[in-house]
Amino acid sequence: MNHEKINYVELPAKDFEATKTFFGEVFRWTFEDWGEEYLAFHNAGLDGGFYRSELTSTTAAGATLVVFYSERLEETQAKIESAGGKIVLETFEFPGGRRFHFSDPNGNEYSVWSDT
Repeated sequence: MNHEKINYVELPAKDFEATKTFFGEVFRWTFEDWGEEYLAFHNAGLDGGFYRSELTSTTAAGATLVVFYSERLEETQAKIESAGGKIVLETFEFPGGRRFHFSDPNGNEYSVWSDT
């Protein structure tokens, strides 16, 4: 049942081509262009899109944090760094697992966690 459930997420992005390359390489997302100002993404667990903006989404600015899950945290981190992402908070432990935070080529902050 989808009634009153989170259905879609939208994020800012300055550079749509860098966004496609980064998320396509690291997470195997697919994309659909909707004109010059909007880029939809699929195959992410939850569909969404990027709207063209010079702003960035960071926890320091009070933004919502999108969190990915990985069975192999170090492998995912290496893919992120290889594709041009930057680690903004090194891996740390918390009750239930470990995680790190990274920024994409647009400067948006995300996290990846693992329970292994």
